[in-house]
Amino acid sequence: MDRRNFIQKTTLGTVAGVMAFPFISSAQNQKLKIGLIGAGWYGMVITKAALETGSVEVVAICDVDTEHLKAGIDEVEKLQGTRPSGYKNYQELLDIKGLQAVMIGTPPQWHALQFIAACEKGIDIYCEKPLAYDVDEGKAMMAAARKAGNIVQIGFQRRQSNAFRKAKELIQSGTLGKVYEIGAQIHYNPVLADHTIQNPPASLDWDAWCGPAPKLDYRPSIGHIAWRLEKEYGNGHFVDWGIHHIDTIRYIMDFGMPKSFSATGGLITLGGKITTPDTLRAVLNFEQCPVIWQHRMWGTGDLNTQLNNGIFFYGEKATLFASDNRLIMMPAGRDKQQEIMDIQSPKMQENHVADFVNAVKEKNKNLLSCTIEDAFQSSATVQLGMISYNTASEVKWDAQKQTIVDNKKAAELMARPYRGNYKRPKI
Repeated sequence: MDRRNFIQKTTLGTVAGVMAFPFISSAQNQKLKIGLIGAGWYGMVITKAALETGSVEVVAICDVDTEHLKAGIDEVEKLQGTRPSGYKNYQELLDIKGLQAVMIGTPPQWHALQFIAACEKGIDIYCEKPLAYDVDEGKAMMAAARKAGNIVQIGFQRRQSNAFRKAKELIQSGTLGKVYEIGAQIHYNPVLADHTIQNPPASLDWDAWCGPAPKLDYRPSIGHIAWRLEKEYGNGHFVDWGIHHIDTIRYIMDFGMPKSFSATGGLITLGGKITTPDTLRAVLNFEQCPVIWQHRMWGTGDLNTQLNNGIFFYGEKATLFASDNRLIMMPAGRDKQQEIMDIQSPKMQENHVADFVNAVKEKNKNLLSCTIEDAFQSSATVQLGMISYNTASEVKWDAQKQTIVDNKKAAELMARPYRGNYKRPKI
């Protein structure tokens, strides 16, 4: 018996076969049959959000860490009353007969292969952000989804924020006048995991976790959850956190992608601990106006720490600061007073997943909040910003051809070579 089957039959005690799963009742049969690939922190967040809708049954879970896998199966069984089957290989999960949708909660280096494999099966997909690790993967994923015609939602849950919707309304109504510049930032001091090289946990298949990405020596600071600040897996704070604000700006302003990118920064205080900049300033030149991103992962950040996480819209009539649950508007002119609007959005993630579940049930893509095309543009924007940083050069983007122009060194970073026997998807 090989290790995979041993895990399935002995460690997890599952009885479902690869090609079928048990049905408990006719009522349950009416629920959407979904699977989860990646049962770590956020994979379980989105799966529990799906279960909250009351419209799904999780029939299978896949993870390359047996502890995550067993914990995920146990938790889902408590929540829904039936026990999902467990797999290490996501291809086996996708082979389950009757599987209707899949949630992808793995790190970005795995998104493209798992997403495209699900498209080839005609399965509907909820995938966490960023869409892909690199730009060309995202293009291949869009092509696969168009060919499949399946329903796809990407995890930009801040599109559910009532505060950001109000900001869109204020800007569209002309309250700010013409917006000439936009700023965005998330300053914070990260709590870093141990960065000393060591053996991975016995439960974790580190080679499989790394997948098509480079296989670095294991340390907790680049593994579960902490991978976000590692260049080879998460690609840094701008790609991991900044992407939310970039997507929100695009949503509010109806922007496409920038025409050019220029990013500078460095490792000021966290050198030797992380491999992406702890200090960054990126100028994203959209056709309508520039967007300036900045982050500092040290000190106090903004002079007013309440403004450390949010977006600034600089209009001719007023400046608007927007965050998940609050807007602050300052009209132009003397003796004006700030207007503070507390606008709560308590279930952004749950509502975002519910949109996907409803779209799958109704077979109606119009119910989606973030299409793959939108997700590609937001993901590519931050990826191109990091390419500018990594090449210390201006990056120019041809939106029609979807490529970098007049910069060979930067263009080469649109597609990272895959490791070993892994094969990049074709565009």
